[in-house]
Amino acid sequence: MLTYIVRRLLLAIPTLLFIAACIFLLLNLAPNDPMAQVPMTIPPDVKEKMREALGLGQPLHVQFLKWVIQFFWVEPQVFVDYLFNTSFSEGKQRIFSWQTRSPVMDIVVQRLPQTLWVVGMSYIVGILIALPIGIYSAYRQYSVFDQVGTFVTMVGYSVPPFFSGVFVIVLFSVQLGWLPSVYDTLHEVVDWETFKFQFRQMIMPVMVLALQTTAQISRFMRSSMLDNLNQDYVRTARAKGLSEWTVVAIHVLRNSMIPVVTVIALGIPSIFGGAIITEQVFKVNGIGQQLINAIYANDLPTVQTITFMFAVLIVVFNLIADILYGILDPRIRYD
Repeated sequence: MLTYIVRRLLLAIPTLLFIAACIFLLLNLAPNDPMAQVPMTIPPDVKEKMREALGLGQPLHVQFLKWVIQFFWVEPQVFVDYLFNTSFSEGKQRIFSWQTRSPVMDIVVQRLPQTLWVVGMSYIVGILIALPIGIYSAYRQYSVFDQVGTFVTMVGYSVPPFFSGVFVIVLFSVQLGWLPSVYDTLHEVVDWETFKFQFRQMIMPVMVLALQTTAQISRFMRSSMLDNLNQDYVRTARAKGLSEWTVVAIHVLRNSMIPVVTVIALGIPSIFGGAIITEQVFKVNGIGQQLINAIYANDLPTVQTITFMFAVLIVVFNLIADILYGILDPRIRYD
């Protein structure tokens, strides 16, 4: 297993460099101008000097190399300095946002807690609801519960969040007045009353996002359970006199979780990326909203940094999913 992990990590290095090059070229070759939003009264020669100050006057390969060094070398040193109060990154140029003229990673760190509060909680809630629904629907196939669950999950998977988000706002905020329609990013939890307000303002965005997570994972769970319930080893276990709980919860569930682990693991990077549409609907000041604002402002360093962070998370959680395969299924070995 250790050899496999080391081999995958070494393979991830050229993979990530190739992804970084693709992201960088696609964004820089696209028609955009960071000076497009500055006032028209600024003379052209001043605009040209501003472009040079942003590093746009250099060749693409030089810009890409500088960005790679800043992302993989300078930013980790900044993180080490923050943890251990050292000065490794002192005097070194970081990745700066063209829009705010502040380090991109500092903005990401500021917005990450809001994204984890809302999107992370919705993902956990969605998984906790989806797994029991999928298991029981497969075990009671074609029952009333299975048919109702199938209908609800299909609706949840089909309805886009910009519709369901507006719908719950109209219902619970406008009509009933139970919940706040806008997420207060500056709210701090210091006592029981502030905690209750935080809980109330999280209900609707978590509900919208958890609905999609539940719909997706429960369908995978049901399908995987149905495949395993009809296998020979299940009939053998029952013939040996094992209890139904032991057969389903230990033998069938463990094998059924193998494909579901992939879906869950690959969905985790979306937590850190935020739900772009949902954050826009509920005004959650998270990473997803930061990405949208950066795209509107032609802020290429912010867009390519956040996009590449998603790619890194996907590669990492692909590796984690493969490792979990070996834990869940003893037949899988990485020799």
